[in-house]
Amino acid sequence: MKKKIFLIASLLICLYSNAQEDLLSSLDSTQVVDKSVTATFKALQIVTLQSTKLPAKKEFYMVISHRFGSVKGGISEFFGFDDATTKIGGIYGVTDWLSVSASHHTLLKINEASAKFRLIKQSENFPVDIVGYSTIDFNSGLKKDDYPKIEFSDRLTYVNQILISRKFSDRLSLELAPSFIHKNLYNPGIENDNQVTLGAGGRLKLTKRLSLNLEYGQNFNKPGFYNNPLSVGLDIETGGHVFQLLFTNSQSMTESGYLTSAAGDWGKGDFFFGFNLYRVF
Repeated sequence: MKKKIFLIASLLICLYSNAQEDLLSSLDSTQVVDKSVTATFKALQIVTLQSTKLPAKKEFYMVISHRFGSVKGGISEFFGFDDATTKIGGIYGVTDWLSVSASHHTLLKINEASAKFRLIKQSENFPVDIVGYSTIDFNSGLKKDDYPKIEFSDRLTYVNQILISRKFSDRLSLELAPSFIHKNLYNPGIENDNQVTLGAGGRLKLTKRLSLNLEYGQNFNKPGFYNNPLSVGLDIETGGHVFQLLFTNSQSMTESGYLTSAAGDWGKGDFFFGFNLYRVF
């Protein structure tokens, strides 16, 4: 009898222990499940407009971009290749939700510093990604001889954006980007010191390594001299980097220049060919 009681007690203890382990395992697995949406965009930019993608913590990206001259120049200017501008810079992931960057642009000799920070991720409980993006531009191309009274602050331009994106499927992602731009030095005959724009862009996945991208920016303070930016691009994923081929009516690669100073006119064949190359380390 005692043996039977001992066996029953041992069996109950084993069953209780197994039930505890199963429960703990279930709780542990629930804790590590990440239900947030990933890979909304594969590149840090849609075309020129910033995407909601951020570098991972301690990742470093080197970026090299070119915008050639207008193809309207024809063969005499080798369809713009004789008038290239360049951007070179670096982007570092401080944390998984914050990155900082610095770059130099040969067009107008502008140096740019920026910060990109995630506010919330798209998940089963929230429908969109929300990311903040802020830049400050320093125009080193302004000469003291041309502007004798110029001060340090006159060289600065500020941009603040909220990037809102949603991944609708494995193939389609869309984004809205309201922006506020302030220029300390500006020409009142062709632009305003404060400008508000609404950018929109998207990515359509064509194959495993190719996607078609499109973006447009509506400037609500545009006096009429410049056009609204319109760009189309092709993302090519090749191992450690993303290569973007693009056509745009804005030669500038700074956020402020792209959104406010698009000089090209698609309707007149006046647009620019270029590329962005991102290499991650």
